[in-house]
Amino acid sequence: MRKRVGKTKLMNKDYREMFNQQNGYYNRTIQLNPINIASSSSNVTSTASLKPMKKRVISNLEKTEFELQKARVAIKAASMNDPVDDPDYVPLGPMYWNAKVFHRSYLEMEKQFKIFVYKEGEPPLFHDGPCKSIYSMEGNFIYEMETDTRFRTNNPEKAHAFYLPLSVVKMVRYVYERDSHDFSPIRKTVRDYIDLVGDKYPYWNRSIGADHFMLSCHDWGPEASFSHPHLGENSIRALCNANTSERFKPRKDVSIPEINLLTGSLKGLVGGPSPSSRPILAFFAGGVHGPVRPVLLQHWENKDNDIRVHKYLPKGTSYSDMMRNSKFCICPSGYEVASPRIVEALYSGCVPVLINSGYVPPFSDVLNWASFSVIVSVEEIPNLKTILTSISPRQYLRMYRRVLKVRRHFEVNSPAKRFDVFHMILHSIWVRRLNVRIREV
Repeated sequence: MRKRVGKTKLMNKDYREMFNQQNGYYNRTIQLNPINIASSSSNVTSTASLKPMKKRVISNLEKTEFELQKARVAIKAASMNDPVDDPDYVPLGPMYWNAKVFHRSYLEMEKQFKIFVYKEGEPPLFHDGPCKSIYSMEGNFIYEMETDTRFRTNNPEKAHAFYLPLSVVKMVRYVYERDSHDFSPIRKTVRDYIDLVGDKYPYWNRSIGADHFMLSCHDWGPEASFSHPHLGENSIRALCNANTSERFKPRKDVSIPEINLLTGSLKGLVGGPSPSSRPILAFFAGGVHGPVRPVLLQHWENKDNDIRVHKYLPKGTSYSDMMRNSKFCICPSGYEVASPRIVEALYSGCVPVLINSGYVPPFSDVLNWASFSVIVSVEEIPNLKTILTSISPRQYLRMYRRVLKVRRHFEVNSPAKRFDVFHMILHSIWVRRLNVRIREV
């Protein structure tokens, strides 16, 4: 496979730098009111210095930050130590930027990460979300977060992070007037909710929202987050629409996978034949929207038996069967950069071919996507067959096996299982929280 440099290489470097920050380098320190120490005259003797000093009481916030600092130290040391035994799973291989650091970080998260979920807000706009649609991650995450007893705490004084359980999908359905192009009702709903928790609790104002997070899989999630300036600029945003051209910041925000669940379960979705039983080189079928797909269709629609590209599938053809019969699955972005095809490809054992601009793939702080997917620029679409055929059978087999190993991180389980998509989202939030230091006001 020929080596390609440019934006992808720079972005991957950025991911590595961000993940390395959890090893002791912090990119954000939150301190609302720094203490100014005024020096007194050397000619003045204070009688107060003769009195016994009272033992300072350590605040809950200081205890929390001390716990996080211990986790940072343990994670930093992980790269120099032997792998930790784990009866369930030990990350290993080039699919990970640093498997030992990731594993240690994950174990530290399991040991101590606590999240307070705000109770304010009534369903369906809050504490609710879809579990059977292209936006399924919103509802699935809310449900797991609110039923999970391991990571959730009812005592905000013991929380490392605070979850704002809003659903942009539900706001679009119940607050937004269809075809009105008036986004102000959604903005007002988000802004009012932030003001409510800010007035009732001290935690939002204490950190200016930096230890708070929201999650949205709707296309309008990024726009909704900027309804309140501190939510968009300071808080951790877990988004499917992870587009750097729309102010997504990989160091602060979390890219989550877009998973289209029709039934709410993965039954029949995961699995596929061996590479020798996949006669099709590459496959794509989908509607024409956005700037990338028209280019793909123009060059490849119905023009090559090896590159099966369709606007509409031929009658009697199964979409899932086509994926399972293909070595590579083409995943171009549409109007938004995220696509459920990426996860569908992983489920099917099909090596994803990512074609987009500005997209940050999910869990890129941990996963080295270049090791199990093919990243193609829009300009390289005419050379797609040359790029794919230049990948040797041996290299393809490596990528195929890595796909089978990493897909556990994208599987939806109810209840959630270790290292699955719910826990990977939590880990990404955990990493961003490690990169923030909050001090007393």
